[in-house]
Amino acid sequence: MTWTVSPEPFDSPDAALLRRDYYDEVASRYWGRPATVEEIEEGLTDDGADLLTGATGRFVVARRDGRAAGCAGLLVTDADTAELTRVFVRPEHRGTGGGGLLLAAVEEAARAFGVRTLRLDTRHDLVEARGLYAKHGYREVPAFHRRQYAEHWFAKELSAPGT
Repeated sequence: MTWTVSPEPFDSPDAALLRRDYYDEVASRYWGRPATVEEIEEGLTDDGADLLTGATGRFVVARRDGRAAGCAGLLVTDADTAELTRVFVRPEHRGTGGGGLLLAAVEEAARAFGVRTLRLDTRHDLVEARGLYAKHGYREVPAFHRRQYAEHWFAKELSAPGT
């Protein structure tokens, strides 16, 4: 089974389906029941994904044997800092290396932007995500914002390109 990860518009057909699956999972876990179509649509409406392109960010899609299996976004917040967002691997592909490849692709994109610190927030119930971040060198840090749904904050200092 072969993984590939490449930049893709956040609204391409595959990216749009991955973002929908992401919101379905995080909303369903949060509510402790299957998310409704309306809840998923609400999560996707004005979610800021349009910033994950051009000078403000990047969106990447991971494919396993050619099939869209995961995604991640990078949002540049200032000259030195960016946020990792919308990291998602479809359940049937978890544990096969796709998550680490997504993180590596976003980190590479961050370095290309000149970013030195990559940070993110996540929730307590997203145990797999917290484990993935810790495994790949992200450390828990004090809260850097007070957004709804954020319960854990992580950061990673990036090395310069080629080091």
